[in-house]
Amino acid sequence: MNYLVTGAAGFIGMHVVKALLKDNNNVVGVDNLSSYYDVTLKSARIDQLETLPNFYFHHMDITTEGALNNLIDTHTSIHTIIHLAAQPGVRYSLENPFFYIDANVKGQVAVLEAARRLPNLRQIIYASSSSVYGGNTKLPFSEEDPVDHPVSVYAATKRSCELLADTYAHLYGLALTGLRFFTVYGPWGRPDMAPILFANALTREQPIKLFNHGDLMRDFTFIDDIVAGVLGAAALIPVERNNRRHEIYNLGNHQAEPVTRFINILAQSLDKKPIFEMLPMQPGDVPATFADITKSQKAFGFHPHTPIDVGIPRFVDWYRRHYQV
Repeated sequence: MNYLVTGAAGFIGMHVVKALLKDNNNVVGVDNLSSYYDVTLKSARIDQLETLPNFYFHHMDITTEGALNNLIDTHTSIHTIIHLAAQPGVRYSLENPFFYIDANVKGQVAVLEAARRLPNLRQIIYASSSSVYGGNTKLPFSEEDPVDHPVSVYAATKRSCELLADTYAHLYGLALTGLRFFTVYGPWGRPDMAPILFANALTREQPIKLFNHGDLMRDFTFIDDIVAGVLGAAALIPVERNNRRHEIYNLGNHQAEPVTRFINILAQSLDKKPIFEMLPMQPGDVPATFADITKSQKAFGFHPHTPIDVGIPRFVDWYRRHYQV
C-alpha cells in the first residue's frame, strides 16, 4: 500500500508514518520543517523514521505553487493521502492570522488539487480539530452539532478545510474523511502544547498558568489512540451520501478531565509539587472539550484504551529521556 503523509515531521504525523511503516507500507512523507517551534525536534522525528524501510522524505512546502503536483506526478502509485500538515495553535492564530490562512486553507486546496491527479486514489484523510465546536455548551460534542461560530482564527481555518473537502467531494467525486482531534498528547509532543509547558514549569519549579481561574476541562487523548483512529478511518472508504463521499469523525478519549487533575498526575510522575497562577480566560479559548465518539466507534471500531493515569507516565518517560531532566 502506498501513502502520502503531509506534516510527516509533526507530532501526529511522525507517529502515523511510523505505524504505517511497521505494517510494511510505502510512505512518502513531506514537511516544510517550519520554525514555529524547535526544528531540531522535527528533525529528530524524521531521523527516527528514516531508520525504517520504505520511507521517502521530501523537505517541501505544500503551499508552494506546483510543488505538490510535481511530487504527485513522480509518485502516481499513491492510493491514500493522509493530510496532517497545518499551522497549529489557537492563541498564535490571533497574532498571525495570515499565516494560518496560508498554511491551513491554501494547504488544503493544494492537497485537494494534487489529489485529482492521482489515477489510483482511494481517499484522503485530513486533520480537523475539536476547535471547530467553538463555544458550544452542549457536552459531549457531536458531529451533528452546529459549528458555525468558531472563536479563533485557527478554528475558522479548520472549519474552512472541512467545507473545502465537502466541495471537492461534490465537484470531483473525491472520497474524503475529516478527523476532529481532541487535545492529543504523548511522546514527541509539540513544545507549545500544554503537557510540555506544564512539565517544563514543574521541573523548573515555576508557576503553571491556569486560565479561566483553573475552571477548564479537556478531552486528553493519547497519541497511540489517535493513530489507531487515523488508520481505522484510512481503511474505510466513505459511502456516498447527498451526492458526495465525505465523512467527519471525532477522535477523542471520550472523557472530559479537569486540567488540574492532568497537572496533578503529571506533577506526581515528575515528583514535583505544582504551583498555580490563576488567570482569566484567554481570547479564543473554550472552557471544556468532550468528544462523542459514537460515530467513529460504529464506523471503524474506534475505541481509546489509554486513560490519563496511564498516558501521562508514558509521556513523562519520554520527556525525561528527550530533555534529560
